Amino acid sequence: MHIDGTIAISQAMIAFIGFALLLIGGSLVIMRLRHKYHPNLIGAMIGGMLCFLLLEMLPTLT
Repeated sequence: MHIDGTIAISQAMIAFIGFALLLIGGSLVIMRLRHKYHPNLIGAMIGGMLCFLLLEMLPTLT
């Protein structure tokens, strides 16, 4: 797949990030239901993953 242009790159990144968030969110919900993790632990995991995502994606956007 060849993506050319800044708008197309941004749209592709947003699509992949959205898909990844759906997968991660779904897996966290399943973990919460099966293993009865505390909601604070789930929130900390989401925050850590979003922080990692921000640190990895910010240099590519600027």
